[in-house]
Order: sequence, then C-alpha cells, then structure tokens
Amino acid sequence: MCPFPHDRSSQQKGRSDPSPDDPFPNEKASTQEERPSKSARKRAAHEAQDLGETLISLKDAELNALDLPEILADAIREAKRITSRGGGVRQRQYIGKLMRDMDLDPIRAALEARGRTSAVDAAKFKRLEAWRERLIVAGLPALDELERWRPGLDREEWTRLVAAAQSERARSPVMGAAGRELFRALRELFDQEPAG
Repeated sequence: MCPFPHDRSSQQKGRSDPSPDDPFPNEKASTQEERPSKSARKRAAHEAQDLGETLISLKDAELNALDLPEILADAIREAKRITSRGGGVRQRQYIGKLMRDMDLDPIRAALEARGRTSAVDAAKFKRLEAWRERLIVAGLPALDELERWRPGLDREEWTRLVAAAQSERARSPVMGAAGRELFRALRELFDQEPAG
C-alpha cells in the first residue's frame, strides 16, 4: 500500500513518462502537435458539409461532369431522393463525413469554373438581348452599326428579320416567333469568328 495515496505531484495528469524501451519518445508529442485543433476540425467538417449542400443542389448532368468518387456521387443522389427532414439531415451529415477524408480543392475548383462559365453565358445572353432590343427599337441605324462590326452579313436577310420583329412588337409587347428568330440569328452571328 502506498503511504501517500493522494500524492500525485510526481505524475502529471494525462501524461506518461517516456518508457526507457521507447526508441522514439518524442513521436507521440509531435503527432499531437501536428493534429489540428478541435475547432479547426469542426470548421473543416462544416465546410465539407456546406460543399456537400452545393453538390446536392446540382443537376445530375453537372454532378456527373465533376467525376466524383462513386460512393460520394451515390450518397448525393440518395440525398436528392430523401423526402423526410430527419433522413435528409442524416444523409447530409454522411456526405460531409465522406468529404472530410477527401481532397476538396479539385471539387471547389470545378465548381468555381462552372460558376465562371455560367457568368460568361449570362453576360453573353444579356448582350444578345440588348442587341435584339436595339435592332427592334432603332431599326436600320442599329443594323448599320452591326454591319460595321460584322461586315459581310446578309443585309437583305437581316433587314427582313428586323422588320418582322418590329411589326410583331407593334402588335404585341410580348416577344413572339419573329423576336426569337432575330435572337437566334444574333447568337449565330456572335458565335462566328469576326471577318477580317
């Protein structure tokens, strides 16, 4: 029996003295120092779960384009099918758990590239809409400007397209077939390489 059962001054709580048989006494200490803090691990888990939410919101074609590991892709598809709130929460947590063990940088980069592509497409669409509106409202002067930008366009065909869209606009403020045809022609024109 120990004469001083409550005397722990020689022992520190939670630490053990290195064993004389241990060839690497500092290895345990160094692995504990390299390990991220609990707060950092929780932040990483929340980031993975947020990224998982973004992946769940993608369409199937966009999800397939990311070329995710099969287990993660299956879990995301399953999350889309789950209708109960509790089951959805558990599935999202599972997705976050799967993602904690993965390198998320390639996924983030692919999503950012997708976002940039969407922004470029939206800007192009707005530009085409602005040109269509200009051609309908201004008529021939706007067509002259378009021809200066794209010399060699079929002036007769474009005059017909603009006139049809203008008469359609005079009848109804709602865009109809002639306006859509003008938009398609503009899109084809903008997709071509400029003459020069």
